[in-house]
Amino acid sequence: MLLKTFGWSFAVTALGLVAAVFYGGWKAFGIVAILSILEISLSFDNAVVNAGILKKMNAFWQKIFLTVGVLIAVFGMRLVFPVVIVAVSAKMGPIEAVNLALNNKDRYQELVTDAHPAIAAFGGMFLLMIFLDFIFEDRDIQWLRWIERPLAKLGKVDMLSVCISLIVLLITSFTFATHAHQHGGAHADKAQTVLIAGIAGLITYMIVGGLSGYFEDKLEAEEEREHEAEEAAARSGKPRSPVLLAGQAAFFMFLYLEVLDASFSFDGVIGAFAITNDIVLMALGLGIGAMYVRSLTVYLVRQGTLDDYVYLEHGAHYAIGALAVILMVTIRYEINEVVTGLVGVVLIAWSFWSSVRRNRALAAAGGDAGSAEKTEISSGV
Repeated sequence: MLLKTFGWSFAVTALGLVAAVFYGGWKAFGIVAILSILEISLSFDNAVVNAGILKKMNAFWQKIFLTVGVLIAVFGMRLVFPVVIVAVSAKMGPIEAVNLALNNKDRYQELVTDAHPAIAAFGGMFLLMIFLDFIFEDRDIQWLRWIERPLAKLGKVDMLSVCISLIVLLITSFTFATHAHQHGGAHADKAQTVLIAGIAGLITYMIVGGLSGYFEDKLEAEEEREHEAEEAAARSGKPRSPVLLAGQAAFFMFLYLEVLDASFSFDGVIGAFAITNDIVLMALGLGIGAMYVRSLTVYLVRQGTLDDYVYLEHGAHYAIGALAVILMVTIRYEINEVVTGLVGVVLIAWSFWSSVRRNRALAAAGGDAGSAEKTEISSGV
């Protein structure tokens, strides 16, 4: 099971490290290894959230996620995306931007750093909406009840998450963005840029998330009708027509996953410049890390980990909320990537331990959910 799920990741790791040695020697080997670890640590919460979505998709779309999705993640977000940022922000052609990335690495890094406020605003708004929509939903299973219960009641107010996100964006635009961090320690007024990029992130979430949710709801309704049709066909002996809606639903959920992964990759791409400004080494290291994140996502789905450790998804979404805040703060202030990674790891580890305690309480109570609930409340979660 482990080799089947992580086999491609192991193979890509070996090829990537060998390529690094041929490209720049053992120093390049070390840089690629560090970047891989950085990407995995920053994106573990991404894997947990992805697993919550991917488990609703069939085996075919899980394979698409591991093949086409990996190509988009590795080559699109870790190689093409940084070049596109430079091309757009510096108003130059794509060929010129590629030439700059390969032959003038210092200038390339400066341009990416200057584009960071727009990147952070777009990704921060997208991730903040994911967190708010999760925390405002009334759930049967709650982790931090003293927070989640009152917020679930507030979530009954229509469009509350959008209103809060816009308020956060306005505050950020007229505080942090007026003295946005630029290369060389300089600051510039990026209020308009941050405002536009943040609105674009919000719109992207509403379009992609709305479409995936719409088709998911239609899929559930169609599955109910399909089940009824199967029973009727079994009684009459007539063949039933196939249901095609699942493909549409899975496609938009796949699209949602890719945009989600893109938002998660922003901090990894920017953070990589603290280690190297070589676009080739960056693509190799972050690409290896992206492979492991995807394999881990599929592993969590196939092992049923989210069903066994029910608070993991909560911890991952709290990590998303923390990452959204960190991205907005980094518009003005530099925050070490180690801090960003540790926040996510701590929250997920805490939620995992809370899940273990819950399972033990259930086992001790002989499967009595009521007794386990009392144990959870008394333990402060």
